[in-house]
Amino acid sequence: MREPPGPLDLVAGCGRNDFTRGVIWRPLLYLQQHGPIIRATMVSQTVELLREEIPVKQQSLTLSGDIKTGLVLVDLVNGFCTVGAGNFAPKEPDERISMMVEESVRLSKAFSDKKWPIFAFLDTHHPDKPEPPYPPHCLIGTDEGKLVPDLLWLENEPNATLRRKECIDGFLGSIDKDGSNVFVDWVKNNQIKQILVAGICTDICVLDFVCSVLSARNRDFLPPLENVIVSSLACATYDVPLHVAKTNKDFVSHPQELMHHVALYIACARGAQIASEVLFE
Repeated sequence: MREPPGPLDLVAGCGRNDFTRGVIWRPLLYLQQHGPIIRATMVSQTVELLREEIPVKQQSLTLSGDIKTGLVLVDLVNGFCTVGAGNFAPKEPDERISMMVEESVRLSKAFSDKKWPIFAFLDTHHPDKPEPPYPPHCLIGTDEGKLVPDLLWLENEPNATLRRKECIDGFLGSIDKDGSNVFVDWVKNNQIKQILVAGICTDICVLDFVCSVLSARNRDFLPPLENVIVSSLACATYDVPLHVAKTNKDFVSHPQELMHHVALYIACARGAQIASEVLFE
């Protein structure tokens, strides 16, 4: 008996029934049964193609006390990182997000040990102030807006500044009613020459913040800041495969690795440096 048609045969347009010893292979049924696997393979191949066509220049980064460096953590809160914690939290364990949290915790502890400055954004929203097109998330007073358990110690860390924000872009979210900017003040008061950025989501809050900071730096609004560095390992985004998005009219396809790569590419194109790993002297 012949083997059933493989994914490539089906994608190429295999549409005929194959009668062999009374067995009828049905391509549509095969796609229904194995569609998620086929789509995952195709997404993986697309990501590899993107890495070839629009490569992201990454390099190892070694930090020392010679250049004043500050760590910026973007939205490492339960609502984005802890399984089942909210509308934007992973529904099941997510290896990429778990790795991001682990690396962010490692960086935070290293900065704390060296008494280097840390700035942490916490996405927090009021119920009566929606953030379209996104559903309600990280509502004030809930556990969603709290730091992940492994970073709760930052609340009592003397070298850490915590800032709750009600918008995607942390730079804009740092502006107070009197026009002052908490993040700008943090950079100036600590005489920070470069920042290392970690967090979630790479293509949303991280990217918007990085682009705004680069523009502010170029306009001399952030002296003495010179370098903006994004840690690729300490950043991640969420995953909504196409077959899942099709189950709900409000969902939009959002392949995790593809969007992560595109975001790093855009950040690099805007002037950020991308660190493949971060070491300490």
